[in-house]
Amino acid sequence: MPEYRRILLDGAAVQVTVDGEELVAGDGRRVKTEEAHHLPPVVPSKVVAVHLNHRSRVDEFRIELPDTPTYFHKPTSSLNSHKGAIVRPEGCKWLNYEGEVAIVIGRTARNVSPAEAGAFIAGYTIANDYGLHDFRDTDAGSMLRVKGSDTLCPLGPGLVTGWDFHGKRLRTYVNGEVVQDGSTDEMKWDMHYLVADIARTITLYPGDVLLSGTPANSRPVQPGDVVEVEVEGLGRLTNHIVTGPTAVRADVGAQPTESEEVLSTALGGDWEFRGIRPPRR
Repeated sequence: MPEYRRILLDGAAVQVTVDGEELVAGDGRRVKTEEAHHLPPVVPSKVVAVHLNHRSRVDEFRIELPDTPTYFHKPTSSLNSHKGAIVRPEGCKWLNYEGEVAIVIGRTARNVSPAEAGAFIAGYTIANDYGLHDFRDTDAGSMLRVKGSDTLCPLGPGLVTGWDFHGKRLRTYVNGEVVQDGSTDEMKWDMHYLVADIARTITLYPGDVLLSGTPANSRPVQPGDVVEVEVEGLGRLTNHIVTGPTAVRADVGAQPTESEEVLSTALGGDWEFRGIRPPRR
């Protein structure tokens, strides 16, 4: 399956193809994969994410899925890349990983059926849909700051075409330890359904990205942690967590909180502890 990446090469954003341990530009220039400065593999006009889709995640939260999916938007300013730093702002505590498969649109799509949607998909890449749950009390409806803060949408390492999404394993690692282990087969709504659903009222353009949901066991990570998302056939997306250089401004807007809503979501929907959680040490 062909794989395309975007890297910074001699100061310019260049699309390259993967050739073993090297990346090859259209003019023949080569760079070692491990030495390349990666960029997001596509330049979307929008990133749309489904709230819940994986059965294990739904069971973890002890809820029932609605009849149809619901979505939120991640601004393009949140885009990040393979090996990029994920910033947890100073003063925030509850930054969670969410390993996912990302759908990349290849042709302008509007009012297409699920049966037709596959023809409008360019390929797939890996995403980590990080959530800054410190802002969940104020942004739970829109998820704007929770999921849309700077650096919280890494994509990569490459765009893979001709990939069959059925029966593929998805794993997330923190510092080498498996923390999420799921499959695309546990998704209630598959990739074609998601594209067709959004395209009913929102035109999807080439390069646009849809995030398809995460399995169970999203948990907080700390500065210094290395987080990797591995999807069968798509490779491995690697990022590391850092503390932001400045605190969230305290003279304007809602401030980070640590309510039961924040804790229960960040720690895995452990609703049985709501209101009776032991003090944190």
